[in-house]
Amino acid sequence: MTSLRVVLGDQLSLDLSALEAIGAGDIVLMAEVLGECTYVRHHAKKLVLVLSAMRHFAEALRHGGMTVDYIRLDDPANTQSLSGEVARARQLHRPDKVIATEPGEWRVLEEMRGWEGVEIREDGRFLCGIRQFRSWAGGGHGQRMEFFYRKMRRRHAILMEDDAPVGGRWNFDLENRKRLPAAARVPKPPAFPPDTVTREVMSLVAERFPDHFGSVEGFDMPVTQAQAETCFEAFLRERLPLFGDWQDAMRIGEPLIYHAGIAATLNLGLLDPLRLCRAAEAAYRSGAVPLNAAEGFIRQILGWREFVRGIYWMHMPRYATLNALEARRKLPAFFWSGETRMRCLREAITDTRRHAYAHHIQRLMITGNFALLAGIDPDEVDAWYMVVYADAYQWVELPNTRGMALFADGGIIGSKPYAASGAYINRMSDYCRHCTYDVRESLGADACPFNALYWNFMDRHRERLSRNPRMAMPLRNLARMDPKRLAAIRARADEVLAESE
Repeated sequence: MTSLRVVLGDQLSLDLSALEAIGAGDIVLMAEVLGECTYVRHHAKKLVLVLSAMRHFAEALRHGGMTVDYIRLDDPANTQSLSGEVARARQLHRPDKVIATEPGEWRVLEEMRGWEGVEIREDGRFLCGIRQFRSWAGGGHGQRMEFFYRKMRRRHAILMEDDAPVGGRWNFDLENRKRLPAAARVPKPPAFPPDTVTREVMSLVAERFPDHFGSVEGFDMPVTQAQAETCFEAFLRERLPLFGDWQDAMRIGEPLIYHAGIAATLNLGLLDPLRLCRAAEAAYRSGAVPLNAAEGFIRQILGWREFVRGIYWMHMPRYATLNALEARRKLPAFFWSGETRMRCLREAITDTRRHAYAHHIQRLMITGNFALLAGIDPDEVDAWYMVVYADAYQWVELPNTRGMALFADGGIIGSKPYAASGAYINRMSDYCRHCTYDVRESLGADACPFNALYWNFMDRHRERLSRNPRMAMPLRNLARMDPKRLAAIRARADEVLAESE
């Protein structure tokens, strides 16, 4: 009995369930298809990363003795769809069955369910299965990440002393919000000059997708498991010891700071999430890394990453339609060009265009915060985030964007809207000191746009937010505001929004 083993572009793991117990006569199918390259206009560097990593992984499978039917994007016989290539492979190889691992996106699962005779296996690379998450979420925990994170810490015995958290606390987030000193040195991550395979892919992407966001120029991302491991080991040595204190900090010209920058390769399957967590724990226990750094990093993977995936699968497909704040505005053109006088947005968008990356505070509190305050349609914001980041797949992007950044899910992900004025941005970055706008002012043509937008947002949603106890303090401040000043702030916000159209 032979089988066709389907490996998708974000399933580049040797321990993938679709490859378990693979027989000598089985065929591994991997296909580069136009449909997956263009369902959103992915950043050019993301396309290079995924296609190059796929080609390198196919070679690794061949070296491991597996037979791989690899379909390139420019193959004249390519049907340019996953379903078309599975059907074509069935005709060619005549397998008894098709075996696949559950995909990361709802639309692909719906497509996969239509394949003839397919066995869809659970994706064991995640640390909490979808059924396990549903069971936890039905247990009266209010679906809050903090409680899920504690369960995951206990389940995997990470940063635990018997049944208690190391250090007596589960979460050291309050210690992770320091402003980066001006003299702080930021180590550069490893870079990988493109090899022959990657250069071929770069040429292909530049030729076939010239109108996609970003550019292939300067591509130096890891495209193999060994390169991804090299990046993580460098983070463990050079940046994780400083990650805890300054993980929320932002600085002009430094998109990475002390972050790992491994999300793109982790989401491709080139890194093992549990190994990363255990390595960070070992670094803490050896004295090389402080507890707030190790815990903060582990929380992002063991807690947040697994949590948002669970929320995605629990609430799809309805989740993709939620718009609790009834936001309807169009996405401003500067989200694509970076051409805006607001230095924080210009930096975050320009870095994103150049690197297909921005760290989580730039995403949440700069681009996401502006979209929240301005009332931009979640559909447009979702589409933008899917396009611009190399690590973006719908299972991780949608809850982070529609839920955490925009509060469009009405509180499924977060307990309150993460709305902030320019004061927060000024506290966590050097952007405001180099901006043409004055972060201390809310009124006037030179006042920071975030300030007027913030109070306008609070006023616009006053009734809805009054039911949220975590919003009590800003709403009290709003209530004390002079009515004439509030009217002027509304007018200033209208000016900002008009200029952004």
